Amino acid sequence: YHDLEDVRNQIIEFLPEAVYYDRNVYDENDQKISQELAFDLDPENVVCPIHGSLADKMKRNQGLSFCELELNIVKQQAIRLHDYLKNCFSDLQIVYSGRGFHIHVFDQEAYRLDAKQRLIIAREVKRKGFSIDEWVTSGEMRLIRLPYSLNGLVSRIVLPLRKNELEGFDPITDERCLPKFIDK
Repeated sequence: YHDLEDVRNQIIEFLPEAVYYDRNVYDENDQKISQELAFDLDPENVVCPIHGSLADKMKRNQGLSFCELELNIVKQQAIRLHDYLKNCFSDLQIVYSGRGFHIHVFDQEAYRLDAKQRLIIAREVKRKGFSIDEWVTSGEMRLIRLPYSLNGLVSRIVLPLRKNELEGFDPITDERCLPKFIDK
């Protein structure tokens, strides 16, 4: 790709089922110098009072499926995690990922955290009861869904949200999340 416009044109031309971006920041020699801090909350990581854990669902060949209750549990966790992170960071963005929620931290000091510091944060957040994907926060997974792209697993558009939108947010009916090919 020559520039961002070229990337945009490729996405529009091919309409991929998913688009990710690299959270790493590189210097002019393509050496990683920092990484965006992110938290990933997905419904398969909560224990549903009806469907059980991910392991329970896997035994029943239900894979990564999730119900509305699990989605709502994760939504409440995203609200609480955002509040918790506001005590440490100031520049946060919540994104509906098409399945669950991402919380991105754009504070400069967060970019400078090394892998060990990120792992400590991830484990602390898990100890507080949040069902995050530790490997995303620790930096092991550097790719993350691009806002406004399609999550092909569930045919939902990845959507940035303001915290005050989250409580009433329903991705099943919110037109901003529904791609044009879905019969509304």
